[in-house]
Amino acid sequence: MSDGEYTIHHEQGPTRGRYFIRLAPGAEAEMTYSKTGNGPMIIDHTGVPPEFEGRGIALKLVKASIADAREQGFKITPVCPYVVVQFRRHPEWTDLLA
Repeated sequence: MSDGEYTIHHEQGPTRGRYFIRLAPGAEAEMTYSKTGNGPMIIDHTGVPPEFEGRGIALKLVKASIADAREQGFKITPVCPYVVVQFRRHPEWTDLLA
């Protein structure tokens, strides 16, 4: 699987959800969040297996949530340190901060 072929999946329940990419049998990258009602998406964790780090996979997950926030009209509260840093690096996302 080349870097451009990652498929992002999204699972959500009533209060929690995750974006994830199946990388290999038994290996997934994921970004988890909590969300209630019309409140913000609170992103609390991003993880990529060590053997897949450095390929921009975590950023792909963050960008998927950004696209959904724009499309669906919700805000994001980054709690995960990685996502906090990405919001600092992408000032064009500031309007989505809760």
